Amino acid sequence: MLAAIQKYRHVFLVGLQSNIVYRWNFALRGFFSLFHLAVVFILWTAAYKGSAEIGGFDVQQTMTYFVMLLVLQFFIGAFNEDYQISEEIRNGLINQFLLKPITYFLYRFTIYLSARLVSGLLVLLPLALALPVIHEYITFPDEIWRLALGLPATVLAGVIQFSIAYCFGMLTFWFLEIQGFVILSLAVETVLGGQMFPLDLMPDWIFRLSQFLPFYYQMYFPAAIFTGRIGLDLAMQGLAVQALWVVALLVLNRILWTRGLRRHTAVGG
Repeated sequence: MLAAIQKYRHVFLVGLQSNIVYRWNFALRGFFSLFHLAVVFILWTAAYKGSAEIGGFDVQQTMTYFVMLLVLQFFIGAFNEDYQISEEIRNGLINQFLLKPITYFLYRFTIYLSARLVSGLLVLLPLALALPVIHEYITFPDEIWRLALGLPATVLAGVIQFSIAYCFGMLTFWFLEIQGFVILSLAVETVLGGQMFPLDLMPDWIFRLSQFLPFYYQMYFPAAIFTGRIGLDLAMQGLAVQALWVVALLVLNRILWTRGLRRHTAVGG
């Protein structure tokens, strides 16, 4: 057990060093994200003009949601994991993992964690610079349970983010290009993951339907807990469904890996 921990600790440190080399890329991405956030602020302040609330939430609550969404994207978003996995399969780099006592999923997940630690910390810099301008729009609820449930929800959301990216990467065993699948998934995630607008502002039947899909639990769910858009009962229920999705995706990842390796070996990969 200790040997396994040491092994993946080394992978994490190597990944950390590798991502620190590209720290300015992450920092620039964070600064450019502020432009997107500025557009969001302009559009939503215009939408709230003449209205104290939309869907039961005031402008401060909605702006806080989008700021929280930005932070979550840099801390748990699987930016290029699917393409990196796909590239390693196409180039035959996964062959080394068939001969070494290391699990490929855990290896890639450890790399993902190191990258998200760097990008997540770096995005706090531009947000800190923007805080004097946006602070009056930021308001968080003071219930302690939101922190107690929001943190595990964020961890599980990160596992879901990575697992979905891993699934698409595994499709390279059967398809030469996975870009179409990834683009389709991103389009659905943007809408049903609450990245375009909060899901609670959508028609009730769409909001309820989204709660049974993994996209709901990628970004919207933890952001909604932290920013007060859902209550305790819905948060507890959502945490249970989120955990079920984690298990389902981990099982699917294992199946795709096992069957993909059979195909990979059969064609002489």
